Amino acid sequence: MSPSPTEIEDPKVEGENIVKPDSPWIVIVWNDPINLMSYVSFVFQKLFGYSKEKADVLMLEVHNEGRAVVSTGNRERAEFDVFRLHGHGLWATMERSS
Repeated sequence: MSPSPTEIEDPKVEGENIVKPDSPWIVIVWNDPINLMSYVSFVFQKLFGYSKEKADVLMLEVHNEGRAVVSTGNRERAEFDVFRLHGHGLWATMERSS
């Protein structure tokens, strides 16, 4: 004789105890009148390991559009990337990805 199935209720959880995953963050580099385009491309290659071609595309997007998304990730990673970009003299911010 097999045991009869047992139903288990889902535990009730208060709203403040629910942990939501950290939604992705984006890092944006903004155009500035100070840095040379070749330097911006170099920084993208150095910090993110982008190929020269990809770094040049992002640099041109910054130059022509005024901004470019250069990385995505969790909040801590975005904060770290912004910190490194600031350390190289680039204007960068972060925001939640929509």
